[in-house]
Formats: sequence, structure tokens, C-alpha cells
Amino acid sequence: MKFIFADSMDMVDPDYDFLNDRSKPSRKVYWDDRYPHEMFSTAPYDGVLVSRATVEGLYTDSQAMRFRRIGAREFLRLDHSKFSALDIFGDCGAFSYVKEDVPPYTPENMLEFYHDGKFSHGCSVDHIIFEFDPTVKGMEGGSEEARMRFDITLENADVFLNASSALGTGFTPLGVIQGWSPDSMAEAARRLVSMGYTYLAVGGMVPLKAAQIRMCLESIRAAIPGSTRLHILGFAKADEISSFTPYNITSFDTTSPLIRAFKDNKQNYYTRVGEVSLRYFTAIRVPQAIENQRLLRLIKRGVFRSEDLVKMEKNALIHLRAYDEGYADLEETLEAVMLYSSPLMLEKPYEEVKHTQKITTLKAQYVETLTEKPWKKCLCAICQESSIEVMIFRASNRNRRRGMHNLQVYKGVIDTLNQQGSLNG
Repeated sequence: MKFIFADSMDMVDPDYDFLNDRSKPSRKVYWDDRYPHEMFSTAPYDGVLVSRATVEGLYTDSQAMRFRRIGAREFLRLDHSKFSALDIFGDCGAFSYVKEDVPPYTPENMLEFYHDGKFSHGCSVDHIIFEFDPTVKGMEGGSEEARMRFDITLENADVFLNASSALGTGFTPLGVIQGWSPDSMAEAARRLVSMGYTYLAVGGMVPLKAAQIRMCLESIRAAIPGSTRLHILGFAKADEISSFTPYNITSFDTTSPLIRAFKDNKQNYYTRVGEVSLRYFTAIRVPQAIENQRLLRLIKRGVFRSEDLVKMEKNALIHLRAYDEGYADLEETLEAVMLYSSPLMLEKPYEEVKHTQKITTLKAQYVETLTEKPWKKCLCAICQESSIEVMIFRASNRNRRRGMHNLQVYKGVIDTLNQQGSLNG
């Protein structure tokens, strides 16, 4: 089972100055920045997925042109020999055109995109179906819209497979499954295999619960040969991957370990417990007072003075760093952090809200993080170099480093699951 990381230009400045919160004036974005695989001795994933929607929507015009000129592997700086085994997956980025009647791409111009980018794997042109009803049987159910998208996805897959032979044996086409129920997805899978696909990608899984995804996989597996490879697109339940191993998944892509570093309310930093379990810690929020939008609104409304917030921010950082080095105790460090957290969380001074549920819950989470000091126990390159900075929730250079750490921890879990599968097999 391969863990494919869905990239969205998730890079950090390796020379970022944490004490002064700035990059060098000479820094060149992209050229001086580093991808996750450049921050560790080995890549924290088995491959990278790049969506066309990302290239055309997130990249600058010059970056997009360069991507198509030199190919994904060189653009992502995966052209070193130690990364030669990593796969380069591509898809359309169907979420970007979910409101359109038909996809903006044809099978032919998607193959042109894959050819230019020198992808090793590419998904057919799909149209997302968000309806889901696990109770209907066979091809029952499904709105007119869902059925139209079902047909469009399969028609595109048929054309895509026939035309993909022009890219040669170095390219593997994946037929995308869309459906409104486990049985309709199984029927889509059966038709894709009949077309000649040996590798299928299961789409539309993002909004589904883990139990619903398992229902879909069970139906799909029952409808296709055991030798047919399966990929799960946008696997949002990545932390529960061990429960999906019975379905013989070949690969899946996700951004979850990195994204949760700065989009989850409390599960921001991963550690391993045992062989395949994860434990989570809450990162300590110390945003920049003069840049955080919520704090700026408080300043404009006259609730707090900017100089007071800046002072609280600086005091929190000083105490956290002193605590990390053994010069401050837990109680005084926690006090400094909570004084700044209260305006951020509840827009009021700490003394007025310290007994509220939200603040007491946050304080307990911070106590756990500061008491355990997980960053001190981690031997990864990021934690060794950044120390407590990796645990501070504050702008992209810290937050993405924490996400990269999570990728490395998560990759270890996947490797262990694969080893257990080999032993059991």
C-alpha cells in the first residue's frame, strides 16, 4: 500500500529566522524553499499527486509553464536518484469544477497534460457525485444529475484508456469510479475493468464516513478481479487506514497529516503509540498580534491596545522558549500563554474568562503538550532543528514544518502496516 502525498506547493524556508520571524531579504520563493522530501533524509511518502487544478489555480503563470516544460519530477525536485522509486500521480482536481455541468477538460487534453508533466500515473476525467445512499440496491436511486455524472465519467474513461496508449508503457492510466451508492460504484468498477483498466481510482470519498467508505470498497472488491489495483482519491480518513487494509488497497492520496497541523482545532502534532497507532498533541497558538485578523478587529474596536497585545505575544514566546531550555517552569509558562490566548479565543482578558469551558479545555490541552514535550522526544530533522518552534501555531513556516513532521510519522505507520501485511501474507 503506497502513501501518495497530494501536493499544493507545501514548502518551507529552510533558513527562516524564528526569533525575528522573517526570511532573509535575498530569499527567492520556490528556488530557496524546500519540499517535505527535501527536509528529511528519505521522502515521507511513496509518491506525489499533482492536480491539474492546482497547477492552473495555485501556481504562478511562470511556474505552470515551467512545470509543463520540464515535467513534474524535475519541478518537484524529485529527479535525484534517491527519489527514483517515487510515483508521480496526476488527476483533474474535480472539486474545482464541481458546479459545472460538464468537466472543463477532455480526455485528450488531460493526456496532453500528463505527457507534458511526465507523470507515471494519471486519472481519467471524472465528475464528482456527492449524493450517497447506502440503502439502494443495484442501479436503483440516484438523481438525474448523479446519473448524468456517472455516464460522463465512464464515457470519458473509455476514451481516455484508448488514447492513453500513445503515452507508452511508462504511463499507467487509472479509471475513476463515481457513484451514488456502494452498488452503483461497484457497477462503475465492473464497467471500467471491462474496458481494460487494471488500476481503478475511487472518487467521491471525501465527505463519507469511514464505515460508508468501507461499504463502498466491499462492494467494489466483490465486483472486480482480485488482481485489479485500487487507489482511493482524497482519502480524508487517513488516520484510520489500518481498518481499510482488508480491501487490498494499492495506494491512496491524502494531505491530512500536513493539513491537520494547522486546520485542526486540537490534533496538530503526531506521535506514534505502539506500531500503527497515533497520538495527537495540540499546538500552542501564538499568532502575530499585528497580523491576526481577529486581534486586529479587537484593536480597531478599542477592546485591547495594540501595544498590550504585542507585549503579551512577546511574553508568551519568551516563556515558551525559556521553558524549552529549562529556564522557566510549567506554571509561569502556561500563565503567559493563556494571557494571550484569551483575547484570541474569547476576545476578553484572561481574568474574566479563565473559568469558562473553552479556556479550561484549551488550558488542559496545553498542559498535556507542555508536560509531555513531544518535540524533545522526536528524532526527526525538523524537531531536532526547530525544537519548540515546531509546536508553536504561528504562520506557515512553523505550521508547515509541523505538518511535515506529521508526514514523516505517518509514513512510518504505513511502512509498518506494509511490513505486517507482508508477514501475514
